[in-house]
Amino acid sequence: MPKASENLIQFPQESTSSILDEILRDGARSMLTRAIEEEVAAYIDARQDLRDDNGRRLVVRNGRMPKRSIQTPMGSLEVEQPRVRDRRNPEEREIFRSSILPPYLRKTKSIEDLLPWLYLKGISTGGFTEALQSLLGPDAPGLSPSTIVRLKSVWEQEYKDWSKRSLRTKRYVYVWADGVHFNVRLEDPGNTRQCILVLMGATPEGKKELIAVADGYRESEQSWRELLLDVKHRGLTIAPELAIGDGALGFWKALRKVYPTTREQRCTVHKTANVLNKLPKGVQAKARTMLHEIWMASTRKEAGEAFDLFVETFQAKYPGAVSCLEKDREVLLAFYDFPAEHWIHLRTTNPIESTFATVRLRTRKTKGCGSRIACLTMVFKLALSAQLKWRVLNGAKLIAEVIDGVIFEDGVKKVAA
Repeated sequence: MPKASENLIQFPQESTSSILDEILRDGARSMLTRAIEEEVAAYIDARQDLRDDNGRRLVVRNGRMPKRSIQTPMGSLEVEQPRVRDRRNPEEREIFRSSILPPYLRKTKSIEDLLPWLYLKGISTGGFTEALQSLLGPDAPGLSPSTIVRLKSVWEQEYKDWSKRSLRTKRYVYVWADGVHFNVRLEDPGNTRQCILVLMGATPEGKKELIAVADGYRESEQSWRELLLDVKHRGLTIAPELAIGDGALGFWKALRKVYPTTREQRCTVHKTANVLNKLPKGVQAKARTMLHEIWMASTRKEAGEAFDLFVETFQAKYPGAVSCLEKDREVLLAFYDFPAEHWIHLRTTNPIESTFATVRLRTRKTKGCGSRIACLTMVFKLALSAQLKWRVLNGAKLIAEVIDGVIFEDGVKKVAA
């Protein structure tokens, strides 16, 4: 029987994923280097006419600056930036500053967004280094617990400054309001009844923006009134055309006092859940379909007919569910008086719900105790990060007509006879 060959094949020690990560990092490093080179070349070419008496260029490359590491989602990237020399007189001299690689940059914006998310999701200050090394690779300097503490201080100041910013140049045609409960970073069990109040708005251009984030006692009228008075005092004096929220009475009572002309639209998703909670499971599927037919009807008349059918169907056996629905009949159908293109945005508080959905599912408290300002700060940072991805309202051009008081009937502009 022949002997087995003693020439064994040596396989790489690294895993396939490690090799792939290194390939991706090399590619990212190459692209970044090329982009910086092109930026410097364009800067110098734009000043090629600047020459001395001997015809030599005054703005030229002059070697390279020391290497520095940038923390990115793909790990640490070492980059070199070309040095630019300007040989003009000091009073005429320009200093080249890269827009791609600003001075003192040590981590990308995505890393900055990752840190508050990890904190809010329960990673303690002392556990950041291990968590980030798992995500970004073992070479993740500058992310020690002390660094996180300093960053938190910066974020807290950003939140305080943002909460005092002027709103005099702002106008919001639609606003969404919700109270978001977080079992995270509370000082003690007595704070479990507190929640964070979130107010979002749609500008005349159709862009969604975060207006205010504040903590309140449950969703009480007093807490919402303080928030609404604060934004009004900072310049938001023009009342929104429509406010969208769930059935929490605190917000609506406060809204009627601060912005009495603003119309009300109840969130149909919250109302569906509230009605179904008052029905046995055996009939919930049928009831959900009938409720959906109300919200999705093409006209107010059809919605009213579907509404009446639901009442007639369930009134005798389930008066509690019917009463829950009937008491908000008018404010559930307010969206019919606005452009049909906007209905998908106006029927629910989804702009807020989707932003905090994954966070609200978290029920286990983080280890240790923290402060209310820490929780507020993290929510603020998460919301600002999410805001970059919020899409413009459908039919944004029609917002101008809403502002001008144009009447819409069943979502269609009413033409004067």
